[in-house]
Amino acid sequence: MADTAAVPLTPASPPRGTLARAERFVWLTARVLEQRLFARHFRDGAAGPVETALEAYRNDDGGYGHALEPALRGPASLPAHTARALLVLDAVGRCDARRAEDVCRYLTSVSTAEGALPAVGTLASGGGAARLPGSLSATAPVVGLLHRNEVWHPWLFRATDFCRQAVESLEAARPGDVEAAVLFLDHAPDRTRAEAAADRLGRLVRRERLVALDPDGLGHVPGALPHDYARTPDSLARAWFTDAEMERSLDALAAAQQGDGGWPARRLPGAPDLTPGALLESRSIATIEALRTLTTYGRLV
Repeated sequence: MADTAAVPLTPASPPRGTLARAERFVWLTARVLEQRLFARHFRDGAAGPVETALEAYRNDDGGYGHALEPALRGPASLPAHTARALLVLDAVGRCDARRAEDVCRYLTSVSTAEGALPAVGTLASGGGAARLPGSLSATAPVVGLLHRNEVWHPWLFRATDFCRQAVESLEAARPGDVEAAVLFLDHAPDRTRAEAAADRLGRLVRRERLVALDPDGLGHVPGALPHDYARTPDSLARAWFTDAEMERSLDALAAAQQGDGGWPARRLPGAPDLTPGALLESRSIATIEALRTLTTYGRLV
């Protein structure tokens, strides 16, 4: 194992603080991409090295592969990998029209006639895109991110209509569907309609008990917690929960940091079981996401 004494710590972070412990975990276990992302978010690193690391996962068809989403192995482009790439580009302010053009070309090639993307893992089995049903959980986060960055493309019009209709007709939802729906609604055009849909969705979440409102720790709670829906204080989903409910959720998130400094991996819906290598890579992603959530709520120590 590497000499842990050589692992750099954030100067402003206490040696045993949340950030310092997470930083040690990232430097010792993460891929180059996540190390660069950590540096960008928490050590004033530049966006360029993140973009350079991400380029290694891009394919000639405009999509991304090579296990960028760790749960899905192999070199082929898949919507889940491409969604992860957009998340990275958005996080460092590089999701512009030029980059999005190639991504949308790929997304068009694998979407249904309605513009919907197939569920996680279905393309990996070799099925033709035209025969695969569209999935809200796969489509909504991508569409939301593209709207957030003011990207426009012919495919996006169809995909937006699909997401809007799917969100507004949700009745028996799963937590993954709701999380995806929120990512769409937070950035969808027609804000009045998005706010009305979010209000209805919030009532559904509470009525169907799709959220744990009194957790004793993430490792012991099935399903989603309030912060899984309201990733930032300005999310439409924040209005679904009281201040006390959000505080308990954030307490649980902070308490889920494990002894090695990382957070447990979140399983991608529909993805196969994680191999040991994929599990470690996924934990680095989960760790950065947890730190960003705690930071945006002013809870990072």
